[in-house]
Amino acid sequence: MENTKIVLASLLTGIIVGIIFTVLNFPLPAPPTFEAFMGIFGVWSGAAIVSKFIK
Repeated sequence: MENTKIVLASLLTGIIVGIIFTVLNFPLPAPPTFEAFMGIFGVWSGAAIVSKFIK
């Protein structure tokens, strides 16, 4: 349950930051393409897999 709260707080924070950056016409601090997003997701996935084996 604690993990769910953290994930939802992270999502809400990201949405708020996205709104603020868009309103202020700042470039979004996120990958502009799906391929770049998947690269970041891959890095996260790799770290998650390794952390499961190390514990």
